[in-house]
Amino acid sequence: MTISTHGVHPSADEAAFTEQLQRHRRELHVHCYRMLGSFDDCEDLVQETFLRAWRGRATFAGRSSLRAWLYKIATNACLDALDKRPRLAIDGEITWLQPYPDELLDELVGAEEGPEEAVVEKETIELAYLTAIQHLAPLPRAVLILRDVLGCSAKETADLLETTAASVNSALQRARAGMREHLPEQRLEWAPGSDPTVAERELLDRYVTYGERADVHALASILHDDVRFAMPPQPDVWHGRDGVVQCWVDGGFGTEAFGALRHVITRANRQPAVACYVRRPGDDAYAPMAIDVLRFRDGAIADIVVFGPEVFAALGLPREIR
Repeated sequence: MTISTHGVHPSADEAAFTEQLQRHRRELHVHCYRMLGSFDDCEDLVQETFLRAWRGRATFAGRSSLRAWLYKIATNACLDALDKRPRLAIDGEITWLQPYPDELLDELVGAEEGPEEAVVEKETIELAYLTAIQHLAPLPRAVLILRDVLGCSAKETADLLETTAASVNSALQRARAGMREHLPEQRLEWAPGSDPTVAERELLDRYVTYGERADVHALASILHDDVRFAMPPQPDVWHGRDGVVQCWVDGGFGTEAFGALRHVITRANRQPAVACYVRRPGDDAYAPMAIDVLRFRDGAIADIVVFGPEVFAALGLPREIR
């Protein structure tokens, strides 16, 4: 992003300031994503953060680190946005949720300063965590992210939010209680971040193979008994193997009219994902259809969250397959 100076040639100091802002761009982007749950919206909020920082650069006297100052601006920009455009879950579902490309998260891994690595820890970027945190009111959400994700102290968090440490501690208690209510019960069994095991890679390959064959029965064999299937922004959610498979059948999966499928394996939110392309009767290429973000448990697929073709570009996926 280029910060406009409205036709004025920036001085060396101003250019250096802009360069310093850009160094923190990706982690601020991830921070805004956690606050909002929407990849599209967080881009706008980072832009707003940089504009506010540019306008207020004369007031930055180095009383805190530039990083802390930017987090303060970004957090308040997000809170302002949530206040102006409040979003409510529909039937308990977060319909505005979007995936975050792993390739962009990798930009923070191995960063020299160190703290950025905590920003992309797997258990705090997975879709289950993002879904749970979106159920919290904006202020407790901000406190939870600052305290439990970024590791800020109560005093640091209070300074960022311009409140008291007592208020921060109270909000954190409410936030943690809300997270326990909305996170999957079995989450502690699968939360630690790691690369997929050989068995999980084989399971992913089978999901791709069976999907391209449009073999409903084979797909059913690799689903967990209590598999969950969701398709934001639709509020409907299906639970259990039989219900999920019936949903696919009702949607025409496997019929000639549905078309032929091809898959591309990718990753989002530190989870395996499969980009699905469809070639309808009469077409000469496979067009983007959906991205399935998966979670495994007990050697089976326990969670499938499906996003539409509008997210393909952000994930760096091809526009078509021939």
